[in-house]
Amino acid sequence: MELAPWIYPLLFLAALAAGLIDSIAGGGGLIALPALLMAGFPVPLALGTNKLQSLFGSSMAAVHYARHGVVDWRRCRLGVVLTFVGALVGAWTIQRMDASRLGLLIPWLLAGILIYTIFRPQMGQEKREPRMTSNVFWFIAGIGLGFYDGFFGPGTGMFWTIALVLLLGQDFIAATGHTKVMNAASNLASLGVFIVVGQVDWMAGGVMVAGQIVGARLGAGLVVKKGARFIRPVFLTMVTLTIARLAYVELTRAR
Repeated sequence: MELAPWIYPLLFLAALAAGLIDSIAGGGGLIALPALLMAGFPVPLALGTNKLQSLFGSSMAAVHYARHGVVDWRRCRLGVVLTFVGALVGAWTIQRMDASRLGLLIPWLLAGILIYTIFRPQMGQEKREPRMTSNVFWFIAGIGLGFYDGFFGPGTGMFWTIALVLLLGQDFIAATGHTKVMNAASNLASLGVFIVVGQVDWMAGGVMVAGQIVGARLGAGLVVKKGARFIRPVFLTMVTLTIARLAYVELTRAR
């Protein structure tokens, strides 16, 4: 797709901001995807290109967290495989179905997360006993959230983070690090499907990849340096903005 030269720097900045926010608390798609749509990309091409740049941002953040000992690769490898499979099926399914109805449900689920997190100020500040075994968790969350990310997507990182905190007993730092690993797995699977169907703009995507890498590196560095208390307010803010964005889209569609 042909774009005016001045649009590329804006896409770079949008991706940088998206990578920064996403590596901390999720929700980077609130910045990157609208930027692609405003640049004039049709929805399928915007979604595919967004997966390309998201993959590099989530991978960069995951690598940084892993280097600082946040990610336990041995315990989460089953989750990586199942998330990849779930996302592959989800991305294949969305090519044949309309996911718009999910937009009515997701804001309510996110609102529940927001309210619960607000009234549990100590949640995620330290590790707790898990409420289920790792294998059961990875099977349910990997297949379920992987499929959701490939099929629809908004709020996936937030769902992963809250699930890891509540069900596996991780603190916000560990949950954020493992969330990025799962995001990378689902982004890779989804991107593969979008490439096969020819819905990726490599020029715009490449520019945004550069921005994502810079932003994700900065964001992950802030989390490792500042700790779990830094993540909570950013997490709450991004959940709120995601709810507002999805609600606005649904209200506009209803008109």
